Amino acid sequence: MKPAVYADYAATAPLRESAREAMRPWLEREFGNPSAADTYSQLPRHAVREARETIARILGARTDEIYFTSGGTESDNWAVKGRALACHGGRPGHLIISAIEHHAVLEPCAFLERLGWKVTRLCPDREGIIRPETVGAALRPDTALVSVMAANNEIGTVQDIPALAKAAGEAGVAFHTDAVQAMGHIPLRVDPAPVCLLSASAHKFGGPKGIGFLYVRHGTALEPLHHGGGQERGMRAGTENVAGIVGMAAALSESVSEMEHEQVRLEELRERLILSLREAGLDFRINGGAWHLPGSLSLSFAGQDGRMLVYLLDRKGIAVAAGSACNSREIAVSHVLSATGVPDRYIKGTVRITLGRESSGEDVDRIASEIVGLVR
Repeated sequence: MKPAVYADYAATAPLRESAREAMRPWLEREFGNPSAADTYSQLPRHAVREARETIARILGARTDEIYFTSGGTESDNWAVKGRALACHGGRPGHLIISAIEHHAVLEPCAFLERLGWKVTRLCPDREGIIRPETVGAALRPDTALVSVMAANNEIGTVQDIPALAKAAGEAGVAFHTDAVQAMGHIPLRVDPAPVCLLSASAHKFGGPKGIGFLYVRHGTALEPLHHGGGQERGMRAGTENVAGIVGMAAALSESVSEMEHEQVRLEELRERLILSLREAGLDFRINGGAWHLPGSLSLSFAGQDGRMLVYLLDRKGIAVAAGSACNSREIAVSHVLSATGVPDRYIKGTVRITLGRESSGEDVDRIASEIVGLVR
């Protein structure tokens, strides 16, 4: 049954109509391979080129700095492993990441540790913020990469990416940011900040699933992970997903055009929900800080079971989450909540509510009403 109220936009967003229509010709009539040399390849190749130009323009990047991937997980893996393989002549070195990264960064780093690499995991403050001075203090002569996500997928905290990238760049170290949650929702450009690598995924801003991109600043050494063809200028083998690429560019363009209005609207809905819960007298805390993604809300209710709340809300037609969608079946306490010091009496009662473009005031009121009833 389709949930009557969808409030799990951090997991995925509904496909935008603009993306669907942009994809249609490449799913139906224009089936040519953009890497082929025949007549059928010309239109698909042109469509891929236009999509790359659109994304580069939005990001403030050069067209040849955008590489298409299968999504955020591949982009993150490529940034971390590809950078490691390109440094120190293949010998193990040092990486710096935050302790609250997505598993698509944490696990590649753990893999590299098994190969002899050293990894420093920076602890955030209570709001989930990584301070630039902690990056500077952790740098070593053999540091190959610093990776800090632009916005956290569980608590929504937004990092000061320009300051963090500057701290790494001043030491000559490449900086990567996982912008999967942030892209299309908050302003992100790479021209004013020394970001070397940036990951994005289309389905988080209303594009299709299974497509994303990795921005690679010109001159940043990076080894390919996919071999076997000459696609993506020899950096990522595999036939291009033309429909997905075109749909991603269309969705990102529309998302960016709506961004300013949506930020205000979603923040108003978020505050409306918080006020309703406070007026009901519930014992809960808000995780994260003042600088967060619009419409993102992580709540921890004292003495409650967050997973049971999620299950019961779903039974009532309301879709929310207990944490990251990529780890929804895990029983262990979230590494993000642990790292930010959420007290024991609250931590297991956590629910993540993320609002989006189809969320309404009526949706928020219903969410609040059902939560109050269940917690009481």
